[in-house]
Amino acid sequence: MPTAPRSTAPAPAPPAPAAPSLTERRKAETRLEIARAAAALFAERGSAVTADDIARAAGVALRTFYRYFRTKEEAVAPLLAVGVRQWLADLRRLAAEGDGLPVRDVLERAARQALTPSDERAAEALRWTRGLLRAMRDDPALRSVWHHVHHDSEEALIPVLAGMTDGGTAEVRLAAAAANTAMRVAVETWAADDAPEERADDPAELVVRGMRALTAGLSGLDRRRTTTPPPV
Repeated sequence: MPTAPRSTAPAPAPPAPAAPSLTERRKAETRLEIARAAAALFAERGSAVTADDIARAAGVALRTFYRYFRTKEEAVAPLLAVGVRQWLADLRRLAAEGDGLPVRDVLERAARQALTPSDERAAEALRWTRGLLRAMRDDPALRSVWHHVHHDSEEALIPVLAGMTDGGTAEVRLAAAAANTAMRVAVETWAADDAPEERADDPAELVVRGMRALTAGLSGLDRRRTTTPPPV
């Protein structure tokens, strides 16, 4: 069967993604404002919070709340996802600096930075997360949101790590699972500590200890990628 001739010219570079429109940016800001209000209320009152409470605290109508979220518990997901995005951004930035650090060290640095607030707003978000995790003890729906966010985090880590290590597909996936689990367990352990916040274990130290324990057998993390990343 005849086919169309193939061009010998190089394929054009894909166009840069369009910047979000003003409407999209406003929607994202509204979602995050509702998420902050929801996190603060859940941290303060636990599962007794209602969608109406969250809408009032965020300064939106209840029908607006339900345009963005199906349930009151889902409203905290954007705030949790912000932390995940920051962690991945720190990981990419540290990997791009090219100082020759092994992948293991880059992972530890990024995790430590993610759990070390750089300003008061970041510290407040971490406190809200602690309160949310305490509220989750008696709220299966909130726990489901937490685990869903971490599932997405693990999936997002895979291509980032694949670009950093020359380990095989299985090792890349194990590294993503280990790093993500270390982060989750560190925050959950810190949140479960009933000591006052200033005397509780440092979550940044907890995540580094956990990451070292969980990745100890992954030799691919001791070096940086020198070949094309494996498919994942």
